Amino acid sequence: MFKLVFKQYKTKSSTPDLRDVINFDDFEITQNDLRQNDNNVQRLSIINEKPIQMIPGIKSPNDWRSYKLTHHPGIVIIRNPFTERGRRYWIARCLRDYPRTPNVVNLNERLFNDSVRSDWWKQLNLCSDKDEFQRIKTAMRWTTFGYHHNWDTKLYDEQMKSSFPEDLSSLCRLFAFTLGYSDFKPEAAIVNYYPVGSTLSGHVDHSEPNKTAPLFSFSFGQTAIFLIGGTTLEEKPTAIYLQSGDVMIMSGESRLCYHAVPRIIKTQRDSTSMLASEQDDDSEIELKLLDTALFKNVCEPTFWEPFSNYVDDSRININVRQVLNLGDFKL
Repeated sequence: MFKLVFKQYKTKSSTPDLRDVINFDDFEITQNDLRQNDNNVQRLSIINEKPIQMIPGIKSPNDWRSYKLTHHPGIVIIRNPFTERGRRYWIARCLRDYPRTPNVVNLNERLFNDSVRSDWWKQLNLCSDKDEFQRIKTAMRWTTFGYHHNWDTKLYDEQMKSSFPEDLSSLCRLFAFTLGYSDFKPEAAIVNYYPVGSTLSGHVDHSEPNKTAPLFSFSFGQTAIFLIGGTTLEEKPTAIYLQSGDVMIMSGESRLCYHAVPRIIKTQRDSTSMLASEQDDDSEIELKLLDTALFKNVCEPTFWEPFSNYVDDSRININVRQVLNLGDFKL
């Protein structure tokens, strides 16, 4: 059943029927209730009385629109808790910085030279040939850092490890702490790059020794249809939209369920309307938690243009997980 639904949304021969895809923007929120026509979705109230160390570019948790899927325990979606400048910051980090050496990328050494594989974004933007530019652009599909997943053995190895970015660690800890996962430790990340038309087949993330810690997923750029199923491929999955800025948490039962991305839909446009009002929003927050220069530069049209052009027809997805069980030091 999972593969059948995946094929339904993936098909390129015709426009698929999208009526069953859950769109969280269709849920009308009022002060006292959430009027909805789908009992698979419930509004989630996030209450955390402990002080939270905020970081720039994130809205107050009091303003988050959070939901849970009742038929898939452990799935939580926070509908774009980022400011526009915050979204731009993470898009820029994913494109400019995270694919750099010593992080690992998918680019084949037989097809791309060392300069492209060690600093893909720089070489992409130095390329003047349109065909070569497109080839380099669409070839980038993933980069990993922290613990690197061994795609051959399907295991993590203590000898295959690079540093984990402090800003991304702070971002994950903020969401983890707010949702009650105070012990969560970001140890491995994969950033997936999805040109419009690309897919991710159904799979389960089960390589980590720690299979109880939640998985945090951040979406930027164009919209994905995301499928979440059960523990077998016989179970029918639920389809939801993951839009730019959305945060999804897979925990509990859902942590070991089949999931996939059968389609990327071009729905997002670059927004500049909110940037002017956001210039001073973070004056009381410690910018040292982020790349301060980058956080400021993404407001500049000339600086932002190549990043905007990339996400105009692509999606970026950051997946972060804890690899080790608490108390473990080596795999």
